[in-house]
Amino acid sequence: MNPLAIIGAFVITLSFLAYGVGSISLVRFRIVGRIVVTFLSIGVVLDIVAITLMVLGSKGSPFTLHGFLGATAFLVMLVEAIWCWKMYIAEGRDCKAHKTHIIYTKAAYLFWVVAYFTGSLIVIWR
Repeated sequence: MNPLAIIGAFVITLSFLAYGVGSISLVRFRIVGRIVVTFLSIGVVLDIVAITLMVLGSKGSPFTLHGFLGATAFLVMLVEAIWCWKMYIAEGRDCKAHKTHIIYTKAAYLFWVVAYFTGSLIVIWR
């Protein structure tokens, strides 16, 4: 496996952990606060770095089922982070999350988990 792809896999795991902390905190406490926006933002930035490294380190085409899942999961994650930042800025620190936001967060995190483990299984089976 290409060293860039290995580093990308490591960075995507850090992104998964950061995004998980932000999402789980939001769902658990139902508050969009500094911790939530910080960890979601770190997750997005790390995901961008990881995707770039994995695409550069991959021998195949990025236009695969996993590539589509990963890109879609990233967009869902990005929407979540932007939504949180908009709430955080507009409604102030530690604003209460709306029910629709909680549902979206749960769905987005589940989708991201599926994409993450799909990529992990692909690496294991190669």
